[in-house]
Amino acid sequence: MRLSDCDIFRVPAGPGALHVERYGFGGPPVVLLHGFGTSSFLWRRVAPDLAVSGHSVFAFDLFGHGASDRPFDADFGIRAQSLYLRRAMSTLGIVRPTVVGCDLGAVIALRIAFDQPEFAGRLLLISPVSIQDLPGAQIRLMQRETALHVLQLVRGLFGAEPLIRSLLEGGVVDPTTLSPRLVARFVAPYLGRDGVNHLLTLTRALEDEDLSDVSLSTIKQPVLVLRGDADRWCTPAHVRKLVESLPNARPKVVPNAGRLVVEEVPVAVVDAIEALVGAQEGVSQ
Repeated sequence: MRLSDCDIFRVPAGPGALHVERYGFGGPPVVLLHGFGTSSFLWRRVAPDLAVSGHSVFAFDLFGHGASDRPFDADFGIRAQSLYLRRAMSTLGIVRPTVVGCDLGAVIALRIAFDQPEFAGRLLLISPVSIQDLPGAQIRLMQRETALHVLQLVRGLFGAEPLIRSLLEGGVVDPTTLSPRLVARFVAPYLGRDGVNHLLTLTRALEDEDLSDVSLSTIKQPVLVLRGDADRWCTPAHVRKLVESLPNARPKVVPNAGRLVVEEVPVAVVDAIEALVGAQEGVSQ
C-alpha cells in the first residue's frame, strides 16, 4: 500500500476540526498519535503496513498540529486533546482501538484510557514523556533556545526550522538520515512569521495539572512501553517506573534507535502493534 492509498477526513471536535488519515477498512482499529513538533506524516511507513495486514488505521493530527485547526484562543492541553480525540473517534465509529502514542501522543493515550476506557482497548506507548515532568526536558531545551535567539527565529518564512530540526536531530541516532527535504516536511505546518509563536503556544499548553488526576493503577488495559536504547530523554528508570505503575504493562527496547523509533525503525513499531493486538485477541478467544 502506498502513502497515497488513504482516505482523508476533517472531523469536527469542538472548537475546530481534526485532520485524520485512514488506511484500510473493516479490520481491528488502530489509532496513531504523533508527538510534539511532528504530525500524522510521522506514521507514513507504519500505517500502510498495518492496513495491508488487515487493520483499519487512523492517523490523527493533534489539535493545533499538522493540518488540524489551530484557533488562536483554543485549548491545546493534554486534557483537551483527549476530549477532542474521543469526540472524533465517536464520530468515526472507532470502538476500543489499539491506541499508539509517540512522545506527547503517549501521555495523551494514557489520558484517553483513564478518561473513557472504551476508547482505548490496548496501548502502545513509544518514548513517553514523564507525566510528572511536563513539558519534558527536550521541550524545555527548545524553549531556552528560543528565548536566546528569539529575534532571529521570528523573522522570515522559515523561523521555526531550527527548532523543529533540533527536535528531530535530538531524537535519532544518526542525524544525517534526516534529509533537508524530510525536515522541511515536518516544518511545513509552522511556516511563516507566526510559526515560532504557535510552537511556543503549544509548549505553554503542556501542564502537569492536566494529568494530576490520572491514576495509572486504574488503567487496566494491556500496555506495551517501547523505548529506543539510545533515547536520551526517555530513560530506563522512567520506563521502569511507568511500567510498575500500570497493572498490565511491560517494556520493550528497540536497539539502535533514539526517541523517534517510528522514524528510525518503523518495522519494530509495526511488529509491536501486531504482537500487542495478537496477544490480546488470543486472550479473548
